[in-house]
Amino acid sequence: MKRQICFKGLFVSVILMLAMPGNADDTQNQAPQVSYVDASHSTVLLQMNGKQYLVDVAARSVREAGSNSSPVASADVFRQNCSSCHGPDGKGNRAKGTPNFTDQSIQSGLSDQQIVDTIRNGKAGRMPAWSGKLSDSQIADLASYIRSFSSESTPRSSSAQHPEVASSGVYQPGDDVLVSLPTGRPLDRHGVYVNFSHRFASDPAFTGAGKGAELLGLDSVSISSFGFRYGVSDRLSLAIWRSPSFVGRPIQLMAAYNLLDERHEAPLNLAMRVSIEGQNNFQKSFTENFETIFSRTIMSRAQLYVVPTMSFNARRLVADGLRSRQILDFPGINTFSIGFGAAVNIRPTVALVAEVIPTLFNPEDLGIHRPAYSFGIQKKIWRHAFTLALSNSPGTTVSQRAGTRATYTRNPSGDTPAGLFLGFDIMRQIH
Repeated sequence: MKRQICFKGLFVSVILMLAMPGNADDTQNQAPQVSYVDASHSTVLLQMNGKQYLVDVAARSVREAGSNSSPVASADVFRQNCSSCHGPDGKGNRAKGTPNFTDQSIQSGLSDQQIVDTIRNGKAGRMPAWSGKLSDSQIADLASYIRSFSSESTPRSSSAQHPEVASSGVYQPGDDVLVSLPTGRPLDRHGVYVNFSHRFASDPAFTGAGKGAELLGLDSVSISSFGFRYGVSDRLSLAIWRSPSFVGRPIQLMAAYNLLDERHEAPLNLAMRVSIEGQNNFQKSFTENFETIFSRTIMSRAQLYVVPTMSFNARRLVADGLRSRQILDFPGINTFSIGFGAAVNIRPTVALVAEVIPTLFNPEDLGIHRPAYSFGIQKKIWRHAFTLALSNSPGTTVSQRAGTRATYTRNPSGDTPAGLFLGFDIMRQIH
């Protein structure tokens, strides 16, 4: 700390020496005035020769501050419009879910453009948009003032960690799913998300000959699915999902609504989802699903999930052919399952995830001998997530995720630990 204060003093002294006029008399008549703008002493206001200069010690930069965009004015704007939610010292309000701007990990996860865009556009239901109320220069200077709360803040590119991760003691899931079990993660208003999943279910990862040469089954055929989600608002979202011919070629349409959110002082998160699946590209064998997603943060580093799900006219998960006539017809079975899951951060952007989905009603009619389960590791980066997991379930739609490799391979022991296979998920927010 002493070395840091000394460096700041030395930096300011050098600036003063460079800015001082050469004439000694002028120096006495026009002595520079120096004052700290913020409590962290990282931003200094230098007044000299009728002009104001903003000295950012952390960024080691100096710029002239206009009369309408001085740091003092920015501090007033922040105090009058932002302090009620973000605190007068920028430390945030946990009850309101606002981040602590004095935390280096929060500042390092924010790019300058992110701060400006958030001030300009706001966040639906949580923060008003200041576009039209503040000028562009005021917004830019307010963003610089927010930077000043952390004396060591260093902006990163837009690929940095999402700033809301662990910002207010509320766990933020990195993906829409743990592996196949939903997290109920709310979407940004008008946000567009793309999801991919790959399941290498034909061969188990660890049993059999030559698994090293086959990259633990990654050389085998993948059940590859993909879909899109769109945030109509920060509570309501719509989604479409497509799985391949190997599992009936279903298309799934979904609507989800987040009723409760821990970031808004709720005791837990609660989301409802309604979906319909139709096999052979939504032409036959329709299944209707109703889900409730409960989740709760544990000590800001973990989250637990409970997902009761009712499926009407679910079909057995089997391996089909590539042609439409090879997609088999099975009678619809009404089922009820409860998924249990957990995510635990072992690093700020790395989590261990696990889930189990027992079917409690009519599992035998679907050929389910053992619960579907998966576990893996998830890397979370701002707007991205990658999950590598071991699983015994090839399905990723709502009704198919409770099915197991036993019916897919027509082997009753295919869903035992010896039948675990590799899979991975990729999530990307594209808007």
